[in-house]
Amino acid sequence: MNTSIQKRTLGKSGLEVSALGLGCMGMSFSYMPFPEKKDMIALIHAAVENGVNFFDTAEVYGPYTNEELVGEALAPFRNEVVIATKFGFNIQDGKMVGVNSHPDNIKKAVEGSLKRLNVEVIDLLYQHRVDPAVPIEEVAGTVKDLIQQGKVKHFGLSEAGTKTIRRANAVLSVAALQSEYSLWTRNVEAEILPTLEELGIGFVPFSPLGKGFLTGKMNENTTFDSTDFRSTLPRFTPEALKANTALVDLLGKIAINKNGTPAQIALAWLLAQKPWIVPIPGTTKLNRLQENMGATAIELTSADLAEINNAASKITVHGARYPENIERMTGL
Repeated sequence: MNTSIQKRTLGKSGLEVSALGLGCMGMSFSYMPFPEKKDMIALIHAAVENGVNFFDTAEVYGPYTNEELVGEALAPFRNEVVIATKFGFNIQDGKMVGVNSHPDNIKKAVEGSLKRLNVEVIDLLYQHRVDPAVPIEEVAGTVKDLIQQGKVKHFGLSEAGTKTIRRANAVLSVAALQSEYSLWTRNVEAEILPTLEELGIGFVPFSPLGKGFLTGKMNENTTFDSTDFRSTLPRFTPEALKANTALVDLLGKIAINKNGTPAQIALAWLLAQKPWIVPIPGTTKLNRLQENMGATAIELTSADLAEINNAASKITVHGARYPENIERMTGL
């Protein structure tokens, strides 16, 4: 196993992972058409060979098929890797139907995840979305029981607000928060990041490349198939894509100076924010995986970071992150 990627520790948890993880969702969820399973197993193997040891999946991706894929692909490397998965939705007739973090549903989800991932213990278990109907103390207490039973090692939250994080952490140490964070989604900076720093909780940004936008491979003429999740997002309308190009132009300018790509600068920027931040870019392509890994070798100086922040502060990001019905499900 190549260990050229440096490691990072998620907060006070002691959970050590590669500085970049791999988000596996897109391999079988959200971004149709899906690649061949054998190709995705090969990609996950290539990630391990490139020093990645942190893999992200969830019960609801598929549902179920993504965990099965990750479990099968990582079986030969079980002792070398950290697998994160998530609970917290009702799944009916193969579809995600609203949040559900009742203790019985958590336990059922964990039993299913253990089988599909083909593991004896889940390294990092996130609540996928906050459930307003179940006190977070009850959720944390249930996961605490699962940890005591040896079924889970670490507890995480996703898209939770500061009050929820504090209440959960008072019952059971939260190892990591997973929420969206990138140069075009920065709403965690005001309150969330200072809270995580204070409590010693790691941060795992998803969509660190803005669902592909920050790679510089899109413009206002880019079209999305109706099966592509992005076709429903306000930020991916032609008008918004055109208005938001200024952000990619900024990354492109820095990339030329650093002999990198816009995607690498976007990831290097995140890595430079805090030593306990571990982005999980997703990809289904080997060349993109290798490009993303290259971000860990790019050093952004304080002058580079000041230039990026100064320029970014003058750019207004157009378009909401999600349609309103989905945005309401987040705890931010």
